[in-house]
Amino acid sequence: MFNDNSFELGQDLVDYINDSPTMYNAVENVRVWLDEYNFERLGLAEEWKLVKGGKYYLVVNSSSIFAFIVAGDRIEREGFRIIGSHTDSPGFKLKPNPEIKQRQYLKLNVEPYGGMILNTWMDRPLSLAGRVFTRNIDDPFKPIEHIIKLDRPICIIPNLAIHMNRSINEGYAYNKQDDMTPIILESYEGEEKDYIRSLLHREINMTGREKVSLDDILDYDLYLYEYEKGSLIGDEKEYISCGRLDNLASVHASISALLYSDSLGRSVCNEDIDINSFRNVLSINEAGMDQSVQQKARFEGVKLVAAFNNEEVGSQTRQGADSQLLINILERIALGLGKTKSQLLRSYESSFMISADLAHAVHPNKSSVADPTNRPVFAGGPTIKSHAGQAYASDAYSVAVYKDICDRNGIKYQTFANRSDKASGSTIGSITASYLPIAIVDVGMPVLAMHSIRELGHIDDYRSYYKSFYRFFEL
Repeated sequence: MFNDNSFELGQDLVDYINDSPTMYNAVENVRVWLDEYNFERLGLAEEWKLVKGGKYYLVVNSSSIFAFIVAGDRIEREGFRIIGSHTDSPGFKLKPNPEIKQRQYLKLNVEPYGGMILNTWMDRPLSLAGRVFTRNIDDPFKPIEHIIKLDRPICIIPNLAIHMNRSINEGYAYNKQDDMTPIILESYEGEEKDYIRSLLHREINMTGREKVSLDDILDYDLYLYEYEKGSLIGDEKEYISCGRLDNLASVHASISALLYSDSLGRSVCNEDIDINSFRNVLSINEAGMDQSVQQKARFEGVKLVAAFNNEEVGSQTRQGADSQLLINILERIALGLGKTKSQLLRSYESSFMISADLAHAVHPNKSSVADPTNRPVFAGGPTIKSHAGQAYASDAYSVAVYKDICDRNGIKYQTFANRSDKASGSTIGSITASYLPIAIVDVGMPVLAMHSIRELGHIDDYRSYYKSFYRFFEL
């Protein structure tokens, strides 16, 4: 039977993704929720004084976010429980000097970010989102940042008509420079100068608190996004059709689980808080989430959600997983709790991380490309990912831990492995394992059309995914 709470959870996810067309918007939305739930914002340049029961977060380069709850101060014995994911998704990013003027057309010069399925971006109304920096007259090292989302379609990437490309249905290799150039959807008389900066100037002055001049705009990180909103589909709305499920589904599920598991001075039931999201998620008490469990914090270490940027392009940035960022944060937490370096190193033996990224469901039209015995299906539950070459960090120990958590709480799960003749994808799990000597399991929600402009998932899988994260924090 269709479950009303599952519907609310799925709709909450879709609403979050619709409001988060880029990593900057995704992090900004999470930041707002954490503020509303009385998490204290920390700065990397500040001294951290942490207390038992404290709730904290920090943002790194506006595109990675780390939130944690000090459930107890015995990290040397209890360790850290971490769920790691990433905020970025494949798409197109504007290049510098993006305007291409061609007679009556104005086009945008873009380049691929990550590995997307190119043809899914064709013939769809597109818009722009990201961040813009304007001049700070007081300090050139602190330009003013504006997180923006144009809430209207402004461009499209049109296909060439079949009459002019008769072989397109026989297989066509799209050229990323020539074929994937979006056309601005407005009349162009050949006189418009600096279209993008003019567009940003109008947007900032319409939505921002302070007015800026055109010359104040210094630079930007802007991405195309599909204007049409994601939605719940199917006869009983049990399927999720949405862009950026990979990997905002994991960000949403892990943050939801952290907020709901907060039984130390929670304010999530405060009806005076005006929030736009997570309210339905945090009100779900069925499926074994009984009040007695909520009121007892059995774990006495630190619960942490880490949402990195740039996984889709290799993670080798200051806000990516292939950096010293997570190690530094864990050390800062230990120091903020008055722990020694020795106690921090000891904590790693008791720590555990779920690397949360999406997985491939068996494609009904291409089932032969799936592994013969590890074949995830919709409504089969979260998928445990393994790889002999350690493209995923899972091993028998970490898989056993995750399976037992699921078994104890009636959560179905399934397994994924690539065919042996196909290259595997990768996650932040194996990257993190190369820096931190902690147990890590790679887990994902199964989807179809990963890296398409619109991916497909199932509400039951998302609900089980979220529930396993909640139980991971609560046990």
